[in-house]
Amino acid sequence: MPGDRLKEYRRKRDFRRTPEPGKRGKRRGKGPFFVIQEHDARQRHFDFRLQVGDALKSWAVPKGPSTDPREKRLAVQVEDHPLDYADFEGVIPEGEYGAGSVIVWDHGPYRNENRDRDGKQISLEQALRRGRIELWLDGQKLQGGYALVRTRMGGKKKNWLLIKMKDEKADARRSPVSSQPKSVLSDRTVKQVARDARRQTDGEDSGED
Repeated sequence: MPGDRLKEYRRKRDFRRTPEPGKRGKRRGKGPFFVIQEHDARQRHFDFRLQVGDALKSWAVPKGPSTDPREKRLAVQVEDHPLDYADFEGVIPEGEYGAGSVIVWDHGPYRNENRDRDGKQISLEQALRRGRIELWLDGQKLQGGYALVRTRMGGKKKNWLLIKMKDEKADARRSPVSSQPKSVLSDRTVKQVARDARRQTDGEDSGED
């Protein structure tokens, strides 16, 4: 069943406590989309997610994406997430898996650029199996070609590299992770999301309206 793709996601979370979405969710628009969420957890990282069918294939990128083709950023594949996770911003409470604040750092449509040896387009599922994914991103912060390449680093299949491809959108001078820290949805940083959540909780505890 398609829902089984989210079995691991649901197993790790107590939806009585975490505000994270638990359903499969709906597709955005007509084409496939990507989302990058900054996650200020025990180890701050960026979650790179691609809509593939009815779920989000996901990778944790410790240093975040780069616009410099010379940079090869480690991307550790994690469990599939539901589609409605693409809009999630908030604070995962202490004691829960992935505790910390989350923002939608970037999002937008993507184009499948994967080809076989004869130049014929192949599906994202096929590209995942072969261990090399090529995409064209059209986000608010990231644009152009990106590749995800599975590596034997550490001998683990979950380790990939996220690499900016050489095209007109490449820019070694940019550092969007540091220069553009705000959410594309709420215009807040992860620190502001955490602060707002604390203020709301303090207000509820004191009985303020």
